[in-house]
Amino acid sequence: MNRKFAFKYTFLLILVLAIIFIAFFTIAPPHIEKSRNRVAHTQIKLAHSKEILSLHKSLLIADLHSDSLLWDRNLKTKSDYGHVDIPRLIEGNVGLQVFSVVTKTPKGLNLVRNTDQSDNITLLALVQRWPPHTWFSLYARADHQAKKLHALEKKLAGEFFIIKTQKELSAYLEQRSSDPNVTAGLLSLEGGHALEGKLENLDRLYEIGFRIIGFSHFFDNELGGSVHGVSKHGITKFGIKILRRMEQLEMLVDLSHASPELMQDILSLSTRPILVSHTGVQAICKSKRNLTDNQIKQIAKSGGLIGIGFWPNAICTSDINGIVKSILHVINLVGVDFVALGSDFDGNVQVPFTANEIIYLTNALVNAGLPESQIRMVMGENVFRILSKYLPTN
Repeated sequence: MNRKFAFKYTFLLILVLAIIFIAFFTIAPPHIEKSRNRVAHTQIKLAHSKEILSLHKSLLIADLHSDSLLWDRNLKTKSDYGHVDIPRLIEGNVGLQVFSVVTKTPKGLNLVRNTDQSDNITLLALVQRWPPHTWFSLYARADHQAKKLHALEKKLAGEFFIIKTQKELSAYLEQRSSDPNVTAGLLSLEGGHALEGKLENLDRLYEIGFRIIGFSHFFDNELGGSVHGVSKHGITKFGIKILRRMEQLEMLVDLSHASPELMQDILSLSTRPILVSHTGVQAICKSKRNLTDNQIKQIAKSGGLIGIGFWPNAICTSDINGIVKSILHVINLVGVDFVALGSDFDGNVQVPFTANEIIYLTNALVNAGLPESQIRMVMGENVFRILSKYLPTN
């Protein structure tokens, strides 16, 4: 009897532990994301005129930044949480979404001072059941997230495309002109620390589809300083090697999160347009994370683009009007050619609307008196112009 009892007890214990294990890894990931990627609809009117609907459907829309690949959510199906998935991009008439890859963020993350001595993504990788080789390698995490997007493209063949070259972009736009129920993505790396100090890793990332590299994220790294780092230094010798190799590969540099010194160094050294994919402007929202007027002018001088963010730390409000004011400031300062959308969807932030509701921004820009031609440029034509000229030719 004792042996039978012990066997039954052990079996029940294993069963209970298995149920707890399965429940944890099933329930925890969506619960984590729901608490991180929030939406504040309170300031938005839900009705649009026929004129707004018609205008919005005619736009070629692009967004320069989302972190959707970080989360354990099936982007093939429409979700009731988070900000981006393929059905919501198509519903919102978004023609291109840049999918940024996050590989490391510090514990106690803040906008002022962070070290590289801790990491939130390790635990997230464990909870979301990423492969073991991603637990201790930042490069492996970038590779893993890129593979997720490629798998999505394969599952949605003919409906979703990853853009890597000018030729692919042209073919995609030709198809989209007759079939608006398609969308596309482009891979970007948020933070050069994922290169792990190896120049050859840049080539490897290029081969798997990355076309934009953000030099720094929330801490200083081997390439240069972060505005949120400790030393906030400028470009390093390794950073210069990466910049030159990126130019050879026809990749684009993203200076979001860069320290002022790093930003100045790259603007002085680069021979190609510079992106700041997701940011705010200090004239509207006084934060060191945001761009000064002088930095905006320098980005414009490079022929680059400034992606205006949607989250409160970028615009100092949860109101959609903060996005509009920031866009108008850039236009008034340097012209409409240099401003774009940089939502930071799914970036551990709160935004006023999700990808399928981006018509609210179209509506707000119309209400602000922006001419239709400029609305078209801001909402996406500027991004497509840059990509059609500066993506790799082959």
